[in-house]
Amino acid sequence: MKAFTVLLAAAALSACAASPSREFYEFQPKIANPSAIIAADIGFNQLAQQKGQWTAFREKAGKDAVLFAPQPTLAMEWLKGQTDPAASLKWRPHKAFMSCDGKTGVTTGAWERSDGVVGYFTTVWQYVEKNARGDGEWKWVLHHKDTLSTPRAPKEMIETKVASCKGLASAKITAPSRDAMMKTGYAGDQSLRYTYIVQANGARTVEVTLWNGVTTETVIMDEVASQ
Repeated sequence: MKAFTVLLAAAALSACAASPSREFYEFQPKIANPSAIIAADIGFNQLAQQKGQWTAFREKAGKDAVLFAPQPTLAMEWLKGQTDPAASLKWRPHKAFMSCDGKTGVTTGAWERSDGVVGYFTTVWQYVEKNARGDGEWKWVLHHKDTLSTPRAPKEMIETKVASCKGLASAKITAPSRDAMMKTGYAGDQSLRYTYIVQANGARTVEVTLWNGVTTETVIMDEVASQ
């Protein structure tokens, strides 16, 4: 009987190991998955085709989201007065970058208009949690684009890169010229940083950096001429 009891106990322990509890999964840290923001970006485009371009921008914008018109503008204020065009822009991501904690990401890629005009875009995404369990959705918090004379050629696979979780990234402090406006945003763990600098004439740069475990490296540097 004693041997039988030991076997039952061993079987119970084995079952526990094979089937972790619900709580085990619910409290695991979020794992960085660039596919999540790729899916968010593709879904964003699909929504624009179905409901209208500016309707999609309104639905997916974070509460303090910024776009450029050409100066930095709170998106929800600017979007209030916009009517959906007859045909929405179509866009597709070519690259995706994500912070180590998996809660901030950036997509960049190509867009085209129905009249044949083409260009590129860069969008910063933030995962917005709705409850203590971590349920939520991706919202865009910064979006900018510019035209190109030649379209960006799509690659066979969307490139992805995740910031290193090794060490601690430091906050970089820089100052723009006197007439320029600058703002920097960080992922919660500082492993991803995005900065825009806008001159008085509308010219701007948008830079995205990732922490590689030793230093930060620039992964996106967009430059837009004066408008």
